[in-house]
Amino acid sequence: MVSVSKRYGADPEYVMAGGGNTSWKNDDELYIKASGVALESITESGFVKMDRKKLAAIWSNKYPADSAAREKAVLADMMASRCAGEESKRPSVETLLHDILPYAFVVHTHPAMVNAITCSAKGEKAARELFGDEVLWIPSTNPGYILSQIVKDAFDAYHKKKGANPGFILLQNHGVFVAADTVAEIETIYARMMNAIDSRIKRRPDFGGAVDKAGPSDAAARTIAALASESYGDAGNKPDAVGTFLANNEIYRICASIDSFGCLMAPFTPDHIVYAGSDPLWVDAGAEPGAPSAMMAVESSWRQYVSQKKRTPKLVAIRGLGVFGVGANEKSARLAIELFLDAVKIAVYSESFGGGRAMTQDQIDFINNWEVESYRAKISTSGK
Repeated sequence: MVSVSKRYGADPEYVMAGGGNTSWKNDDELYIKASGVALESITESGFVKMDRKKLAAIWSNKYPADSAAREKAVLADMMASRCAGEESKRPSVETLLHDILPYAFVVHTHPAMVNAITCSAKGEKAARELFGDEVLWIPSTNPGYILSQIVKDAFDAYHKKKGANPGFILLQNHGVFVAADTVAEIETIYARMMNAIDSRIKRRPDFGGAVDKAGPSDAAARTIAALASESYGDAGNKPDAVGTFLANNEIYRICASIDSFGCLMAPFTPDHIVYAGSDPLWVDAGAEPGAPSAMMAVESSWRQYVSQKKRTPKLVAIRGLGVFGVGANEKSARLAIELFLDAVKIAVYSESFGGGRAMTQDQIDFINNWEVESYRAKISTSGK
């Protein structure tokens, strides 16, 4: 389990930051990745041992209709399902979903290549054309208990109708679940899926040709660092409070205007919200990037953003210049940039499937206000 987790966790084509999760189960116990633990560096202690009988009993419980109250109650029941000695760990929010899949191994990831379909306007149609009845498509749903319930019902209905189980599960605006009784089967399914989607991609992002904007980017970095210090206190005064400036051929094309950047103004998946924020700050400097008037535009736009949204932007995109990741430490700022790059890949790949489809506003609000995701972000962005 550690080996297969690291295999996919170390590959940015499949997993970024603390995203994705893995599990193994027998008749009595489920071992699942702890929330916030990175797959690429996970050890045996990174898994939570769960009592499957207690998890199964959750389906018989009655929960509040209010989403916040419901998720809080379900989380309490999941925490109570941990085996003795596991009390210091918090199981993945998708534990129930892992438990219902009738296979020993489950590997859930968020590949940009796969999300080119799950986050596209014609995603379900493309999935049917590529994979036929092998795929179980789940419409966009808030994560947590309701998602597990919807997958459970859809999985059972599929089995009843077909007399067999689906090959894998695609979750709209989320990712993919692959389950099998051996790691070799998991890898075979993933390889076939990725190759099939890759064969349909018509354009790929051009991340080459880094744009030479050293002077203007330094000026913008100083301005953003000073503004971030107001939100992050002493941490904002550190040189690493702002992530590495990002500019290359694709980013420069995207940052040419608000029209070209528009496809990235809303998030594709929950992970993009957790690590890169739900809405980047777009700055139309109105002058040569790096000029004093341009930096005044950055400051003005920043203050207006914070005043309206009551939070600090994790991404700042400046017209004609590039993108900055912002965070309380180097790791959080770097992850913001990495997840932005992932979103760029999805936006470009999805052109082959009718264009990108972002999350809806109610789904975005759910993630922004969900304690579970706040916890995951806090754990996975702490330290270096």
